[in-house]
Amino acid sequence: MTGQTEGVRMVAEASRASGQELLAAAGVLFPDGRGRVLVVRLPYDRRHPVAVPGGGWDPQDGSPRRTAVREIEEELGFTPRLGPLACLDWTLDDHRPPIAAHLYWAEPLTPEQAAAFTPDRAEVGGWAWLTPEQAGRALPPRLSRRVTACLRAPRAAGPLELEDGHPVGQVLDVLKPGPVPEYTGPAGLSELSPWWPPTTDGPAAGDAPPLLDRHAYIAGLPRIRAKARTVFTDPEGRVLLVRLRPWDLPGGEVPHWTLPGGGVEADRELPRAAARREVREELSWSREPGRLLALDWMPGRAADPAADSDTARLVYLFDGGTVDEELLSSIVLAPEELVEWRLCAPAEARALLAPAVWARTAAALAARNRPGGPAELVGGYPAG
Repeated sequence: MTGQTEGVRMVAEASRASGQELLAAAGVLFPDGRGRVLVVRLPYDRRHPVAVPGGGWDPQDGSPRRTAVREIEEELGFTPRLGPLACLDWTLDDHRPPIAAHLYWAEPLTPEQAAAFTPDRAEVGGWAWLTPEQAGRALPPRLSRRVTACLRAPRAAGPLELEDGHPVGQVLDVLKPGPVPEYTGPAGLSELSPWWPPTTDGPAAGDAPPLLDRHAYIAGLPRIRAKARTVFTDPEGRVLLVRLRPWDLPGGEVPHWTLPGGGVEADRELPRAAARREVREELSWSREPGRLLALDWMPGRAADPAADSDTARLVYLFDGGTVDEELLSSIVLAPEELVEWRLCAPAEARALLAPAVWARTAAALAARNRPGGPAELVGGYPAG
C-alpha cells in the first residue's frame, strides 16, 4: 500500500468514525390506472420481504435519480420514465447508519408493460399491485409510513420532507401524521397476485441464500455526507453570507464564502436539528428552520471526475426568513470557523460564491416565491 493510499484510507476511517457519514437509497412508486402501487418481493430478506422497487446508491451514480433508474433496469429489466421526486426521508436507526431515502414517482405502467417484466430473480422474487391500504399493511412500518405519506399528500406538495417516515416542516400544513397501519407483511399477497409465490414458513422455491449476513452487507455499503444550510435575507433582499476561516487542503488554501451552516452529525441528528445547531454555533442565533427550499446532490469523483470531493454530498437548504437590523447586530461569529459576514445583493453574492453554490442559492430563493416542496438539484442545477 502506498503512502498516499494509506493516507486516503486513514482519512476515510476517521471520517466514518466521526459519525458524519450516511447511506443513500432510491426507490420508485409505480402507479397503475386503478390507483394501485407496485410492490416487489425481496427473496433475500426473510424478515421484511415486501418493498417498493429500488435500492442502494452507488458512487458511480450521478444522482439518486440515476440510482432509481439503474435499480429498475437491473431488477425488472426495463428503463422507467421517472416523474418528480415524491419525498426524501431521513431515518435514524440504532442498528445501522442513517439513510437518506429518495422516493420517485414514475409514469403509470400499462398492463402490457407490467406483463413484460424480466426480473432478476436474485433481486425480485415476485410482485403485486396493491391499493394504498393494502400497501400500508404489507410494507414494513418505516417504509409503510414513507409510501403512505406520498400516496396521501397532494402531488403539488412534493417533494415531501420526512423524518423517519413522518411529515415535518411545511409538509405538516398539508399532511398530518396518521395512524400506522397494522403490519401484516406478505400474508395474503399470493391470493392477490399471480406473480407472488405462495406464502410459506421458509424461503420460497428457487430463493438463493443471502450472499452476506446483514452486518457484513451494511459495512460494505458506500457512504455520503450531508450538510444543512440556511438562507437569510434582509428586507432589501440581500443574502447573508459568511466567510470561512482559511485552511490548508491538498489543492491549496480555500478561503471561501458560503451560506451559514455545515455538516450534519448524521448518526445523532436530523437535518433540521443540524441547521438549528449550526446557526446557533456560527451566528449565536436561536432560530427555527423554516421551509425546506432545496435539496442539492453533489456527486463525488466516481460519478464526476471534475468534482471537488471523493465523497458525494447532499445539501439541505432551509429558509431562515427575513432578518432585521437588530438581529443582525447580535451576530457573534464562531471565531474558530468564521472570519466575517456580509449582506450581499444577488449580483455580489454571485461573484463571491462558487458557481454551483450560487446556482443552489438562486434556486432556493426562487423556491421561496412558489408553493410546494423543495427544488431537486444536482450540482446546484435542476435535476433532470
